[in-house]
Amino acid sequence: MTIAEQFHASGTALLQRTPALDGQDPERKRAEIADYYAAVSDRYESLFQTLACDQAFYEKAIPLRHPLIFYYGHTATFFVNKLVLAKLLPERIDPRLESIFAVGVDEMSWDDLDETHYDWPSVAEVKAYRDKVRAAVLHLINTLPLQLPITWDSTWWPVIMGIEHELIHLETSTVLIRQHRLEYLRAHPDWRPSHEHAHAPVNELLPVPAGRVQLGKPRKASMYGWDNEFGLRETELEEFKASRYLVSNGEFLGFVKAGGYQNDAFWDEEGTQWLQFAQATHPTFWVPGAQWRLRLMTDEVEMRWDWPAEVNYHEAKAFCNWKAEQTGEPIRLPTEDEWYRLYDVAGVNEVPADATAAANLQLDHGASSCPVNRFAHGDFFDVVGNVWQWTETPMYPFDGFEVHPLYDDFTTPTFDNQHNLIKGGSWVSCGNETLRSARYAFRRHFFQHAGFRYVSSHAQAIEPNAYYESDRQMSEYAEFHYGETWFNVANFPAAVAQLCIEVMGDRPAHSALDLGCASGRATFELARHFDQVTGVDFSARFVSQGVEMAEQGVLRYTLTEEGDLVSYRTATLEQHGLADTVGKVAFFQGDACNLKPQLTGYDLIMAVNLIDRLYNPGQFLGQVHQRINLGGLLVVASPYTWLEEHTPKAQWIGGYKKDGESYTTLDGLRDILGSHFVQVGDPRKLEFVIRETQHKFQHSFSEVTVWERIR
Repeated sequence: MTIAEQFHASGTALLQRTPALDGQDPERKRAEIADYYAAVSDRYESLFQTLACDQAFYEKAIPLRHPLIFYYGHTATFFVNKLVLAKLLPERIDPRLESIFAVGVDEMSWDDLDETHYDWPSVAEVKAYRDKVRAAVLHLINTLPLQLPITWDSTWWPVIMGIEHELIHLETSTVLIRQHRLEYLRAHPDWRPSHEHAHAPVNELLPVPAGRVQLGKPRKASMYGWDNEFGLRETELEEFKASRYLVSNGEFLGFVKAGGYQNDAFWDEEGTQWLQFAQATHPTFWVPGAQWRLRLMTDEVEMRWDWPAEVNYHEAKAFCNWKAEQTGEPIRLPTEDEWYRLYDVAGVNEVPADATAAANLQLDHGASSCPVNRFAHGDFFDVVGNVWQWTETPMYPFDGFEVHPLYDDFTTPTFDNQHNLIKGGSWVSCGNETLRSARYAFRRHFFQHAGFRYVSSHAQAIEPNAYYESDRQMSEYAEFHYGETWFNVANFPAAVAQLCIEVMGDRPAHSALDLGCASGRATFELARHFDQVTGVDFSARFVSQGVEMAEQGVLRYTLTEEGDLVSYRTATLEQHGLADTVGKVAFFQGDACNLKPQLTGYDLIMAVNLIDRLYNPGQFLGQVHQRINLGGLLVVASPYTWLEEHTPKAQWIGGYKKDGESYTTLDGLRDILGSHFVQVGDPRKLEFVIRETQHKFQHSFSEVTVWERIR
C-alpha cells in the first residue's frame, strides 16, 4: 500500500512525501512525481475550499499581505513562469494572470502597508486557469525525457521546484486563513484540527553534550533542496542545556501574567518598536475574554494550555529574557547550530516514505498543533514538528552558496540580518520543509505556525555574516583580490606578493607593510613568508574587507552581470590556502603620505598600484626609507596612470616632458629614491584584469621595480 493510499482514522489521506531524486527506474520515478504533483495540487485546492464565500478571497486577512485570491493563483503562475524560463513550455498560458500573480509581498516592516489597487480576476477564472496549468504540467511530466538522478542542472529540477514552492504556500496560506475573519471560513474534512489537550507539563532544562555539527547538503543529495541548503558549515559546540518541551501556552501565560508585554526591559530596541506599533498584550492567536480561547485555522476553541505558544521572534526573545531573570540561568533562543546538535543527539529521523510521521508533521496528525508532550524524540519532545522554532540566527549563506538561475531571488533578499531562521517544521510542513536540511527564515515580527524552545548557555550566540557587499567598486575589488582569474592572467595581488617573497631571498622576514592594501589579498599572501604583515589603505571601506576576512575568513559580495542583474559570490581564506595566516596580519586605515610613527622598522614595504593615486607621491617616496630597515626592500608597482583627479599635475613624478625630453615615472623613481636605495634587477611587467561586468574587463599592466635600502 502506498502512502497516498493510507488513511487517518478521520478518513483524510496522508499526503505523499517528497520523492527521492535518484533511483534505477525512470518511468517509475515519472509516475511517482506525477502522483506527488497531483496530491499537492489537490490539497492546495482543498485549502481554499475552507473559504466560505468569494468575498473571503478578496478581503485581506492582514494589511501586510495580498488577499487570498493572489495566493490561489500564484503557485500556478510560478509553475508557468519557471517552465517558460527553463524553455520547457513554449509559451505562457495566460500572460495577464501570470503578470498579476507573479510577485508576492515580503513587507519591509510591520507598518509597511500596501494600498495598491489590483484588478483581481474572479475565483472561477482563477480556478479555470489553475486547471489549465495542471493539465500542462502533467503533460510535461508524462512526456519530458527523464534521466536519473535529477540534479540541480536537470531539466526536471524546475518541475520539483514548482511542487515544493506550492507546499510553501500551502503552509503560509494556512497562516493567512487563520488570521481571517471567522465568518469567511468553514470546516473541511482535509483540515480537521486535533482535539487532544490537557494540563501543560512542567518544562525543564536537559543537558545536550558538546559535539561537532555539520550543516549543508551536497549537490548530489538525493532530495530536493533550495539554494540556501547547499554548501557546508562545520562547527564545534560547547555543552548547553535545552528545554525538554517547546514553550507551551501554559508556560507562556506566566510571562503574560507577570506583565511581560508591558515591561520594556525584556524587549530589545526592534522588539520595543514592534510592541509600540502593535500594542500587543498577549500572543496574537490568543482570544481574550472571561476565559482565554485559542484561534485555530477555521475555528475558535477553549484554550489549549498544553499546546505550543505561537509567537513571533520578538515575543520569544522577550520571554527568554524574562525567564533568565526568573531563573538566574543564561536563557536565550537556540542558534541554528544548537538546533542541529539537539536534532542529532535526540536521534531524530526523517519522515518515513511509507509510514506516519513520528512527529506532528506533514499533516499526518491533523490540521493544528497538539500537546507539547505527545511526540518524544529521545529525552526531548518536538525537536521537529508541531510548530516551527525560532532561532537566534539570522539567515546566512553556507560556504559554497550559489543561487539557482531559475530562482535567483529565493533566498538572497533575506541576507539582510532582518530574517531569522526557523527550524523543525510545523504540523502543516510537508515535502522539503520536513527535512533536517530545510532552512527557512522570516522577518522577526512575522507570525507563522512558529513557537520556540529555549536553551541555557554561557556561549555567545554569534551571528554568521550574511552581508553581501553591493557597492560596485568594492565588489569589483573583492573579486579582483579573491575571485576568479580571467583570460589565464594570474591573480595580481597574489602574484605581486609572490614576487616580493622571491626577491627577499634569505633577507630577514620579520615584518612587512602592504601600503594601498585595498581588500587585503596581498597582505595575507605576504604572511606566508613574514612573521607579521600590516595592511594599510586610505579607504576605511577597503580596510574593512581585509578585517572581515581576518575575523571571519569569508567575504561575500555581488557582481554586476548586466544592468541591474547581479550574481552572488563568496570568497574564503581557506579556499586560497590562507587560513593559517590570520594571526600574522593586521589592518589599519592610513595615509601613505602621512603615516603614523609606529609604522616603521619593516623588512619589506610593498606599494602596489598606489603612487599614481597619491596626492603627493614625491613626499611619500622621499620619506619611505625612514620606515624600512637597512637592507630591506621597497617594491613599487604601478601602471603609471597619472590623472589630475587623483594627483595634481605639479606633483606627478613622471609622464611629462622635462627640459624638452620625455621624463618617465621610472626616471622619477630613480631620481627620488637614489639617495637611499639602489635598484635591484630590471623592471618587470605584471598584467592584471579587473572585471566590471560579465562582458567588460579592464586588462592592464603594472610595472614592478625593486629597491634595496642601502643608507
